[in-house]
Amino acid sequence: MIRKAKIKDSKQIQDLVNAYAKEDKMLSRSLNDIYEHIRDFFVYEDEEGNIQGCCAMHIVWDNLAEIKALAVSAEFSSHGIARDMVQQCMSEAKALGIKKTFALTYVNGFFKKMGFKEIKRDNLPHKVWRECIYCPKFPGCDEIAVEKDLG
Repeated sequence: MIRKAKIKDSKQIQDLVNAYAKEDKMLSRSLNDIYEHIRDFFVYEDEEGNIQGCCAMHIVWDNLAEIKALAVSAEFSSHGIARDMVQQCMSEAKALGIKKTFALTYVNGFFKKMGFKEIKRDNLPHKVWRECIYCPKFPGCDEIAVEKDLG
């Protein structure tokens, strides 16, 4: 079941995200960061109450939101959960009046299937890069920027 995250989910979100961060597939998140941004997160909760997926929608500006921290446990990776969570994030963005969403990813094929288009990272506002200084790959970022118009 996909739902908005609650404070009690924070540690499981962190564990899920940081498992991928250890493989250099995404940026690690501190527990403090997750607490501060818990309202941005959706989670997928299995029947036993364990968090098996997460995704955040963070508002960057009046017309722009970032889809980030998308992670699904290996056990649930081929169940369409990532797609459904991204759709939840985009629906919430659209309901708030956001016109575009973007993501920085190593898996641009996934986002392309969802209608995102690859763009130059330089086209994104500088405000987007506030987390980049914490990345071990900074300033040599090799993530791909993708964007989707919510029309």
